[in-house]
Amino acid sequence: MRSARILLRARAATATRLRSLSTARSTIARCTPAAARRLSRTPAAARHLSSTPAAARGLSSTVDGEEEPIERDSMEYDVVIVGGGPAGLAAAIRLKQLEETTGNEISVCLLEKASEVGAHVVSGNVFEPRALDELLPDWREDADAPLQTKVEADTFSYLHSETGAIPLPCPPSLHNDGNYVASLSQVVRWLGEKAEALGVEVYPGFSAAEVLYDDRGGVRGVATRDVGLNKDGSKGENYEPGMELLAKQTLLAEGARGSCSEEVMAIFDLRKHCDPQQFGLGVKEVWEIPEEKCQPGLVQHTIGWPLASDTYGGSFLYHMAPNLVHVGLVVGLDYANPHLSPYKEFQRLKHHPAMAKHLEGGDCVAYAARVINEGGLQSVPKLTFPGGVLIGCSAGFLNVPKIKGTHTAMKSGMLAAENVFESIQTEEREAVGYQEAFEASWVYDELYGVRNYKPAFKKWGLFGGVAYAGASAYVMKGKEPWTFRHDSVDSSTTAKVDDPRAKPIQYPKPDGKLSFPLLENVARAVVDHADTQPSHLVVKDEFRDSMVGKTARSLREYGAPEANFCPAGVYEYPDDELVINAQNCVHCKCCSIKMPLEYIKWTVPEGGGGPNYQLT
Repeated sequence: MRSARILLRARAATATRLRSLSTARSTIARCTPAAARRLSRTPAAARHLSSTPAAARGLSSTVDGEEEPIERDSMEYDVVIVGGGPAGLAAAIRLKQLEETTGNEISVCLLEKASEVGAHVVSGNVFEPRALDELLPDWREDADAPLQTKVEADTFSYLHSETGAIPLPCPPSLHNDGNYVASLSQVVRWLGEKAEALGVEVYPGFSAAEVLYDDRGGVRGVATRDVGLNKDGSKGENYEPGMELLAKQTLLAEGARGSCSEEVMAIFDLRKHCDPQQFGLGVKEVWEIPEEKCQPGLVQHTIGWPLASDTYGGSFLYHMAPNLVHVGLVVGLDYANPHLSPYKEFQRLKHHPAMAKHLEGGDCVAYAARVINEGGLQSVPKLTFPGGVLIGCSAGFLNVPKIKGTHTAMKSGMLAAENVFESIQTEEREAVGYQEAFEASWVYDELYGVRNYKPAFKKWGLFGGVAYAGASAYVMKGKEPWTFRHDSVDSSTTAKVDDPRAKPIQYPKPDGKLSFPLLENVARAVVDHADTQPSHLVVKDEFRDSMVGKTARSLREYGAPEANFCPAGVYEYPDDELVINAQNCVHCKCCSIKMPLEYIKWTVPEGGGGPNYQLT
């Protein structure tokens, strides 16, 4: 049995692609102090370290033609949190606060698949501090808090053409008094420091690839991805089996369309009594502009052009001190036209005078893309299961008309932490109180009041949807005695090539000043995947035979929409054969949602792979 020190050094090394033992020792500095303390413990002092045959999860190696079980190591905690975003970190912090106030010790481990906490986090972001005020009431006294640009002005416009704009009254949901323009990736890094200062063991660079189940069918933790595999799936010379992180309660905080979360929802039928989740794809850039042009705290939202009236979406543009502009476009993935490219729509949007005047003379310094949940309250699944809970965007708490979900995600993490903490003390397998706490919280009330906005647009288009939203906000106050439903998944709304809605779109060429070729922007996301590892984007078994050459259904029947909607150029059809450029992937998860028939399964790559966001 290897010690925790040797094990985690080796795993950290593989997660950051530093394959030698001497280099692995230097990666200890990447861990939080709490994690570093665990690295330095002797095996006897470690909480628990064991070797478990990987055959328990169906893995084995072949030696002289015979199957041989692979042993993998495990560590036990009270709580394992999968995902180092706002929800996961809020939960971790709250658990440790409860430890301090009650005196009941609780061990908490947080896994983050990115190379560092915050490196996979992207949002608009106008930050509403309601949940943060509850979690860390004195945060404003912290000079290091990356929330320094208060919102000073809100504007809202309808773009009716490529040059025209009509100012509109700012709807109540977009009033941002008391909010902050911020980089969420920086906010998350700061929260990560708060968590580790309280004793949370934070491990960046570790991908949770598998949910582990006990003999009663409940969740007992997760396993990290095997690393050091060759492109064909065989073991390379630096192969390391995944490690098991075992827990009394596992909190899934992976963000929208998390792979472990999706599995758990299916296994425990958590979506039985809710509508299908709806999604939007957000593409974003961060620009540096001359400081004299920056208007810190200016918030601008638009609807309309360049999107057609039957396509849900809108733009955002935020000025952040001292000289940054966050600009982006969100497109609902229930659109029909397979030729539509959210990325190219965003590039031409920036040439509109309402957008260009803020960017001209500046430089684009960062690019990012991510899906968001748009289903609202109707699409929130059951939140608890034996051995764990769903929190944050894994469940889907985004307030769609607000275009905000960080505050609700954080509050869900706090509510979960309080109930998980109690269930551990009482040795209950399922923290059922979390569901009740959510339904009694301001998160539920907030989502209930706006539950009909997105489905109203689906029923009546842009103008009918805006009219209904106004009536709901100003007249009915969100208390209308009916609830509109979502009745389809986004992959099913894509029109086939012979459908009149499948109209080819001629996008202008990028000018290199305001608009850019896709791969140039992907470089700004600083994407890094080891090119020797197996692809983490996998054609599902049931579609594999039909995805060969000219017989590919997506290409033949739908015109290959994945070549248009992917914001990283992952999918292409040279010579009519599907090529998956997994090394470009920015982990937006769009392909697992919008692909015709959902034929792609999104799995995690080796830990540390993917984009490396700093300003998004």
